[in-house]
Amino acid sequence: MQTDSLFDPISPAAPLAERLRPKHIDEVIGQSHLLGEGRPLRLAFESGKLHSMILWGPPGVGKTTLARLMASAFDAEFVPLSAVLSGVKDIREAIAQAQQVLQQRGRHTILFVDEVHRFNKSQQDAFLPFVEQGLVTFIGATTENPSFEVNNALLSRAQVYVLHVLSAEELGVLFERAVQTLTPVRPELVEGDNGAASTSSARTDHLEFNDDAKERIIGYADGDARRLLNVLEQLQTAAQTAKVTNINAEFLDNTLAQSLRRFDKGGEAFYDQISALHKSVRGSNPDAALYWLVRMLDGGADPRYLARRIVRMAWEDIGLADPRAIQMTVDAAQTYERLGSPEGELALAQAVLYLAVAAKSNAGYVAYNAARAFVAQDGSRDVPLHLRNAPTKLMKQLDYGKDYRYAHNEADGYAAGESYFPDDMPEVSFYQPTERGLEAKIAEKLAHLRELDEKAKNKN
Repeated sequence: MQTDSLFDPISPAAPLAERLRPKHIDEVIGQSHLLGEGRPLRLAFESGKLHSMILWGPPGVGKTTLARLMASAFDAEFVPLSAVLSGVKDIREAIAQAQQVLQQRGRHTILFVDEVHRFNKSQQDAFLPFVEQGLVTFIGATTENPSFEVNNALLSRAQVYVLHVLSAEELGVLFERAVQTLTPVRPELVEGDNGAASTSSARTDHLEFNDDAKERIIGYADGDARRLLNVLEQLQTAAQTAKVTNINAEFLDNTLAQSLRRFDKGGEAFYDQISALHKSVRGSNPDAALYWLVRMLDGGADPRYLARRIVRMAWEDIGLADPRAIQMTVDAAQTYERLGSPEGELALAQAVLYLAVAAKSNAGYVAYNAARAFVAQDGSRDVPLHLRNAPTKLMKQLDYGKDYRYAHNEADGYAAGESYFPDDMPEVSFYQPTERGLEAKIAEKLAHLRELDEKAKNKN
């Protein structure tokens, strides 16, 4: 099995990410759950048998690199397509190229589709016949959940491998590897204290980074190898311009734009994080809830969207156990509308903390869903005569409202034994209050009212 690189030696002028692209799977940093001894992708490389696959993971974790290494290891033609820029015509041209390569050189083709989730159904379907025929091995890369974004027909023909973000330790290894390849500042360009050119302060084989700068750069990369390398290139250019060889935190602050965490406002990370926020609130963990709220705000989520979701949490997971939570979330949303960012974000944070520590009940949510399900499958039952409105003489003659018992005129303000359901409807009990918060008292009251109903029925 061939393991040589697909590519000619990379020019020093090439981007750092290209110069450091691994040429063998043993050079890949991260993804040990796939590439370690006995792991799925390692076995795929060692098996000598190609198979179609989908590489799912966030940006900068090695999806393209693995596809290229696969082509190199199996001595296959590598035909890349970008779903952002390509269409069905490009797919047909790629297939024609694969046929030509097979006929003329007897060489198999790996068809690599980056951002495959951006292809529509018809574009994805265009691959199927050629994948089934074995003309090409399909490797798709996506940052989105394939379950939602890739056709079932294509998904059933490809093995899905999930790639993880790089850990801080793994990024540290890449950092050290990358620093060794950065072009140092030319000694003659570094000025001495008196303004004259000096060489003593620049006698180094590469740019030097103190520990604080290294840690902050790794944090800035946020698990994305490509981002780390791009930042280092940006710092190299800035260092050459500023004629410095030592990078510290102050130099970083003056060079880098504000860091934005990995966050796709419409993608997998977005929905994962809002789910984590909601579940932290439901789990009564204020610190975790606050963390996920701040993560989303830091990543650029619309605070108005977060406000709407926070209000929903109050109704779904707290409800009547603590009605103050509902009011607090509404007030927080209105406060944000009035103050905007960043001042209004404090109101959202306070609301999230309150929801997290409040008594929890989904009894109202469950009751609503149960009632909806019942009505959806039940027929249209008539309103009983005693519950009907009788604004006209004719309606009264037809017994609309007859024998209706006005609760305020009854003992304890309750018409014991009265029925408010359709006459032919079986007994139902949608709402079952919990023993938490205010609902504990609600449960006591309802139990007392049921006792009054039973006594009234026994009298009759």
